[in-house]
Amino acid sequence: MNFFKAHPIFCVFCALILVGLPALFAVAWAWAAWHEAIQQAMADQLYFSVFLAVVVFGVIMGAVAYCILLERKISAWIQDRYGPNRVGPCGLLQPIADGLKFLLKEDIIPANVDKALFLLAPWMIFVVALIGFAIIPWGGEFRWPWMADDAEPLTAQVSSIDIGLLYLLAVSSLGVYGVVLGGWSSNNKYSFYGGMRAAAQMLSYEIPMGLCILVAILMSGQLRLEGIVAAQSAELLGVSALNWNVCYYPLAALILFITALAEANRMPFDLAESEQELVGGYHTEYSAMKLALFFLAEYAHMITASAFMVALFFGGYLIPGWTWLNEDTGVAAMLCRMAVTAAKIFGFIVLMMVVRWTLPRFRFDQLMRLGWKWLVPISMILVAAQTVIIYADWPRWPAALAANVLIFLAAGFFAAARDGKITGRQSSLRRRTGVSVQRA
Repeated sequence: MNFFKAHPIFCVFCALILVGLPALFAVAWAWAAWHEAIQQAMADQLYFSVFLAVVVFGVIMGAVAYCILLERKISAWIQDRYGPNRVGPCGLLQPIADGLKFLLKEDIIPANVDKALFLLAPWMIFVVALIGFAIIPWGGEFRWPWMADDAEPLTAQVSSIDIGLLYLLAVSSLGVYGVVLGGWSSNNKYSFYGGMRAAAQMLSYEIPMGLCILVAILMSGQLRLEGIVAAQSAELLGVSALNWNVCYYPLAALILFITALAEANRMPFDLAESEQELVGGYHTEYSAMKLALFFLAEYAHMITASAFMVALFFGGYLIPGWTWLNEDTGVAAMLCRMAVTAAKIFGFIVLMMVVRWTLPRFRFDQLMRLGWKWLVPISMILVAAQTVIIYADWPRWPAALAANVLIFLAAGFFAAARDGKITGRQSSLRRRTGVSVQRA
């Protein structure tokens, strides 16, 4: 026993062997018995899409669990302290302990709640956060080794539809219903205020998000995400990375990142839960697994939003100058492209977590002012600039980059020229000057 206590890594290795060997033998037996049927099914796009959906769903669920551990580790590093390090080697089993904690907690449903909506809200926001991954292009086109060279290649994507971007926007906008229903059905004033804040915040920030996405659509001329990724594969000035949309419109990419934080209720835009003001906001009355679903949905939304930004502005699964990875249709190249997509998504998730533990929370009036007075006008001007560039047939890269620089300088000049401090107090209210208030 002392050996197992002193060597937790050995314990984990033994557990992986005990679980992995039976699974490996089961897969080998199924392949030996039905390999022809399996090959025929996997060569069909429909069956492969179903298989990919199951695999990606499992990977995302595992990633969601370990995103919680990653955030706790990053917050500990930023705050110069230890993170989880007791449950398993280096704390790697902490997500399992957290999941068991939520499962074993008492599931309380307060009195006087709207029970149907109270139970529906966490499941609704969780499902909405997950189904967006269906149109993400994970690895491009490929062929299995048993497929003929002239056979139609498969696409490492669950679903390829003509209105892919519109589908993702429609699905992501449904997330506000889960938050609002959770806050309203709880029969709690803090939850109600949190739900109302979430509704105002999400609806406000969806406008600049949609306008920035429109910029990417105008750049590529299509609504398919895989088409937008393919449009970024060409070279510009001899460098393929310069053809990524972020090199044309860095302001649009930055605004899209900011709106993704607001859509996921991440700091500094987590006014919907704001512990100092609203205790826990829209999920104050939730407990056990219903509460866990809200947190899992937040991290699932982060993964989907990161994959969306990667496809729109950062080249998707493409790596500049790597012809084999970008163009080869082999299985190895497809797996490498999926790894590239995962690495870019991981980078965005880490950036979101660093932002959370770096910036303070905005006031609600500052949140709305940033959205309506800054992000919406700037994103509208970006759309207008790209429209003029297309209509006038100007060279895209210098014209687009010049438009970004001019818009950024104009916004900075306007911000510097504004008078007065931002205090949150309405200018129409009377100010007390020299009046002392006596208290009994």
